[in-house]
Amino acid sequence: MRYRIDPSLAKTLSFAAVHFTVAFTVGYLLTGSIVVGSVLALVEPACNTVAYHFHEKLWARRSARNGGVASGAAPGRA
Repeated sequence: MRYRIDPSLAKTLSFAAVHFTVAFTVGYLLTGSIVVGSVLALVEPACNTVAYHFHEKLWARRSARNGGVASGAAPGRA
């Protein structure tokens, strides 16, 4: 049996990888410290990744409730 990853979780993990890289790079460039860059790369993106996962879940639920329209507008209306 093959396990399939939930698309929102896959997107979240991809986002996390990019976010960790950006956080480390910015922290390192601002401070010149690998330690500070590493700490920033672990703490800040980890918090944001968890928040983003739940944001995606809520967004999908809202979209499904609105008939696939995530903007909040009624279908057929601009």
